[in-house]
Amino acid sequence: MKNFITLGALVISLALIVYLYVRLSAAERELAQAQRHVADCEQVTFQLQNQLTAQARDKAAAAGQPVPGEQE
Repeated sequence: MKNFITLGALVISLALIVYLYVRLSAAERELAQAQRHVADCEQVTFQLQNQLTAQARDKAAAAGQPVPGEQE
């Protein structure tokens, strides 16, 4: 009887280890995907900021005003 209890505890422990490993693997995949998403968002934000700056400079130059961000 004592051996069955020990064996049962070992089986439960192994099952818990496998379960936690699967959960950890899934969390790591989701984290990697979230990091790629953040990197993509940063890249798009940078591109949009560059476009906005270029538009502001073009408008200022067309209006004959000082270009924002540049010293006279």
